[in-house]
Amino acid sequence: MVKKISCNEVLIPLETPKSMHEEYIQNYLNLTRNTGNLMLFAGDQKIEHLNEDFYGKDISKDDANPEHLFKIAKSSKIGGFAVQFGLLSRYGHDYKDINYIIKLNSKTNLVETNQKDPISRSLININNILEFKKNSGINIVGVGYTIYLGSEYEPEMLSEASKIIYEAHKGGLVVILWIYPRGKSVENEKDPHLIAGATGVASCLGADFVKVNYPKSENPAESFKEAVMAAGRTKVVCAGGSSTDIESFLKQLYEQIHISGASGNATGRNIHQKSFSDAISMCNAIYAITIDGKTVSEALNIYNERKS
Repeated sequence: MVKKISCNEVLIPLETPKSMHEEYIQNYLNLTRNTGNLMLFAGDQKIEHLNEDFYGKDISKDDANPEHLFKIAKSSKIGGFAVQFGLLSRYGHDYKDINYIIKLNSKTNLVETNQKDPISRSLININNILEFKKNSGINIVGVGYTIYLGSEYEPEMLSEASKIIYEAHKGGLVVILWIYPRGKSVENEKDPHLIAGATGVASCLGADFVKVNYPKSENPAESFKEAVMAAGRTKVVCAGGSSTDIESFLKQLYEQIHISGASGNATGRNIHQKSFSDAISMCNAIYAITIDGKTVSEALNIYNERKS
């Protein structure tokens, strides 16, 4: 079992005023299901990858409809659901009680890195999010922001992220950074040492969690330990990546947590590209490892129970 944490064990950022301490603590505990670990269902790819991730060969027809994402988030075990503000404004009426992470910036993949270094600016500001949360009653617990480390536009994204983190923490929100080394100067964006550098940047910016790609090496579970150590008190979660077979995915997730020391995962395609029933089972299996401390075998049984 994963150890439960109390209110007193939540590290409150120093920029969070005392009047917002309780708000931050509750948002953090709700998001991590009182464990400090994060099982994030990532639904931000409709801008990032356009429709490539939602329609085509080996993708369930359920995924063609954006509401599929919200139905999964409502019906399965997750910590939080990351999505852009616009989708939430269209579907949030019917799905108010989900723990939402608003993805503040996104860009498409139409302009390739070999054409131009990537940049992704904020689409909406923290004050807008806090106002919307108050007026709508939607359960927004945090925000997310992507930085492309190594891009020639890196300074702009670092500066914007720093300001976002400060303002979000002042408002009692949890902050997750997506950090990907990417640009013409980056030779290998999955180099373990470089990924460790990225998690260290997240720590310097004051993020609560940082989402990074799992490194490619002879022993990624061991080499990923460097990234977890570099992050210090910022917790590290792994991107789920493209769809793969269920057992391999769950085994890798288990190793990321129990060998590398990661604090969870942020998974999108390996969940939403499945049919509604399979997606729910996948969420529950991931949750079982991340939050409930189950073994790979136990999590696989949870996934396979959908057939019975």
